[in-house]
Amino acid sequence: MTLDPNYLTGYAGTIIKTFIDYSPKLISAFFILFVGLYTIRVINRLIRKIMVKRDLDPTLTKFLADILLWVLRVLLFVTIIDKLGIGTSSFVAILGAIGLAVGLSLQGSLSNFAGGMLIILFKPFKVGDTIEAQGVSGTVSEIQIFVTKLINSNNQTIFIPNGSLSNGTIINYSLEGIRRSDLTFSISYDTDIKKAKDLITEVLNKNPKVLKTPEAEVSVKLLTDSSIQLAVRPWATNADFGVVSSDTLEGCKLAFDAAGIAIQPYLKEENK
Repeated sequence: MTLDPNYLTGYAGTIIKTFIDYSPKLISAFFILFVGLYTIRVINRLIRKIMVKRDLDPTLTKFLADILLWVLRVLLFVTIIDKLGIGTSSFVAILGAIGLAVGLSLQGSLSNFAGGMLIILFKPFKVGDTIEAQGVSGTVSEIQIFVTKLINSNNQTIFIPNGSLSNGTIINYSLEGIRRSDLTFSISYDTDIKKAKDLITEVLNKNPKVLKTPEAEVSVKLLTDSSIQLAVRPWATNADFGVVSSDTLEGCKLAFDAAGIAIQPYLKEENK
């Protein structure tokens, strides 16, 4: 099999002519690419600085900056495709179909994504807060786009999907800065109630970590068949909450022992 030199020459000439005719578009496309990437980088840095100066949440700042970055990159890609003479209408249609398919297949992830946006925007809690939600409690370690990470008292890491988290009940123990401990002591009917209350009040007054304002409450909570239940409600800062609860229990027990007051055993039927 032999090749006609004239055919090869004509074919090469066609390629060279096409390249020469197309080279201005190619050069323009590369120019737009380099200028566009540089401009996107500058805009992204500028937007990040503006959001940081306005004290926006770091997670929200990063997320919005990343979204803007990819939107600008997609627009740049479409511009380059159009500059090269490739029809963008069919490309946009294909992109839309792909987006629809991905959206249908990732409905759960999109729900978590929307939940993450709601949490970041409305801020029911922030990193460092102690919360209770979805049957678990812990300190918020990180708020991600799809999940929120908690560290519980056992130093275990808990990941909660943002979709269910944003649609459920959230108890934020850190939002107000102080917490009240709800403790109960059961004493017999033979005990002098006023004496028992005075002993508890003395224990609370001696503890410097118990807040004076709001004032701690010591009152009769319930009269059961076998005992008198006293409610003890001291206030403390979030950092001292656990210590105050523990110290109050220990201090009251020692004070009762010294005064000869017996604490009644807990009976389930009392709380039925």
